[in-house]
This record gives sequence, C-alpha cells and structure tokens, in this order.
Amino acid sequence: MLIKTVFSGFGGQGIILMGYLLATGGMYEGKNVTCLPSYGAEVRGGTANCTVVISKEEIASPVASEPDYAVVMNTPAMVRFQNQVQTGGIIFINSSLIEIRPIRGDLEIIEVPLNELSKQLGGNKATNMIMLGTFIRKTGLVSLETMINVIKDTFGNRPGIFKLNKTALSIGYNYLE
Repeated sequence: MLIKTVFSGFGGQGIILMGYLLATGGMYEGKNVTCLPSYGAEVRGGTANCTVVISKEEIASPVASEPDYAVVMNTPAMVRFQNQVQTGGIIFINSSLIEIRPIRGDLEIIEVPLNELSKQLGGNKATNMIMLGTFIRKTGLVSLETMINVIKDTFGNRPGIFKLNKTALSIGYNYLE
C-alpha cells in the first residue's frame, strides 16, 4: 500500500493543516508517512499545496507525481491537479467555490458543499476540517477515532478550537452517509 494525496487551495484555507493532520494520523496508526508542504511567498491568498504519502512500506520519495487522491479547495487547484491524478483516482472538490468540473471521465468526483455545511458551525468556519472528515470517510486512510485523537493532541490546550474542529470533522465524515 502506497497512497499519495495532494491537498491544494488558497493560502489561509487550512491546506497545510489538513496535510499535517492526515500525516500525523498515519503515524498514530503506525504507518510510514511523508508530508511535503508548499506555499507561495504571500501565504494567505496565494497558492498552498501539501503532498502526503502514507504507506505500510518505506517511502522512497515524498513527491506525488501521480496522486491517488486530490483535495482541491479552489478552481486554480482543480485545473492544476485534475490531470495529475492517476486513472481511477478520486478528486474531492469544494463545490461551494469551484464551478467547473474535471474534464476526465476516468476519475471519481466527490463534491462537498463546504460553505453550506459550515453553516452548521455558524458560518464559514473549519471548512478544511469538514473536507478532511469527508476525505477520511471515503478513503479509509485513517480512522475517525484516530483523527479525533490527532485533533485533541493538536488543539487540546484550546478547548474551543478542539471542539469546533472535532464537530467540523464529524460533519464532513457524516456527509457521505
């Protein structure tokens, strides 16, 4: 098992955090992981990408030239990565911001209306955690319990942030029911 994922969107959308949390979840479950963040000099509003590789074997390279999954949070990310995902892969699309769809017919497309789902949280909050919840539900790369533990360890000293992110993760996880 060698699974490559790319997260991409605008800086400030929590792209790097999604990748970091997924990689940490993989480590909690005893898997080999790499996490390779990349962002422009302007950070907020510029492009941000994070490549995560999870494997039971050693990982030779953190580069994911043909990822199994792409999580795209804006239109430029969708345009950039739609042709890089390997045949049979899955693209997770923030359908609240992205109006176009991939032109390839060999991919599964999961549309997640993040802005609408985030209304359950009182506005455009934690959309990255909602998407991460949907992602882990569909892919099964890490368990919901593991991700909750990762979020607790990451934000546990800030109870309000922990609760918000845990709730957002659950909203996304339950979206595919």
